[in-house]
Amino acid sequence: MATWLITGCSTGLGRSLAQAVLEAGFNAVVTARTTNSLQDLVASHPQTAAAAELDVTDKEQVKRAVHLAEERFGGVDVLVNNAGYGYRAAVEEGDDAEVADLFAVNFFGTVSMVKAVLPGMRARRSGTIVNVSSIAGRLASPGSGYYSASKFATEGMSDALRKEVGPLGICVMIVEPGAFRTDFAERSLQQAKANIGDYAQTAGPRRKENDRTHGTQPGDPERAARTIIKVVGGPELPVRLLLGSDAVRIVGAELDAQWQEIGRWQDVSASTDFPPAG
Repeated sequence: MATWLITGCSTGLGRSLAQAVLEAGFNAVVTARTTNSLQDLVASHPQTAAAAELDVTDKEQVKRAVHLAEERFGGVDVLVNNAGYGYRAAVEEGDDAEVADLFAVNFFGTVSMVKAVLPGMRARRSGTIVNVSSIAGRLASPGSGYYSASKFATEGMSDALRKEVGPLGICVMIVEPGAFRTDFAERSLQQAKANIGDYAQTAGPRRKENDRTHGTQPGDPERAARTIIKVVGGPELPVRLLLGSDAVRIVGAELDAQWQEIGRWQDVSASTDFPPAG
């Protein structure tokens, strides 16, 4: 029976995924910064669930969560790096310490989890790593530059990781959700204190007090959870899995625009080569 280790299970997609994994009959180490919100999952699945206190920026807690999976279930077969949060600010408004904290969770926390499970996966020559990114890992909106940067970094790392561990029997998949009806736009969204008037028409509409999307997002986290389980258990794993019709539409339009721009500038781009010999 496969064992999943999922970060950020207190609410949202992580919570839905933890519940779906356990209901599907898998073992799961479910984690959150405090485990109070996880006790019902463990009580409902006492043989297959274990809860661990986990702040992904705390490397000792990272080690303990992986050790728990190894001791209780024999190892981690599927790691899902879901823990993370949003941050809104125009680039000029961003606070250095807050941005460092954002990267500590969204990027370096993911790296710490990956490093912790890889020795066991390499020894078994099997395993799957699922790194939850966002459509913000493909394009950036005004006011979300730092959040997008953390997700672009995660995707770049994941691309290289996939090519490094693929020959060892380990798979890596990036998940790119669109807007899902979770608390991401409320409890899991932070923003800079600075508010520069010149950005009122660009970054301003995305400030938390101006965002009216909470509760209206099209994505269903329970359906997303079931989809992730199905894809992970399927015969082929995509490099990137978009979740939500809005994700398909928005990322598709961005890729089309990028390709069109490459075409418009291809002669200029190619003109920087050395001239042909002779």
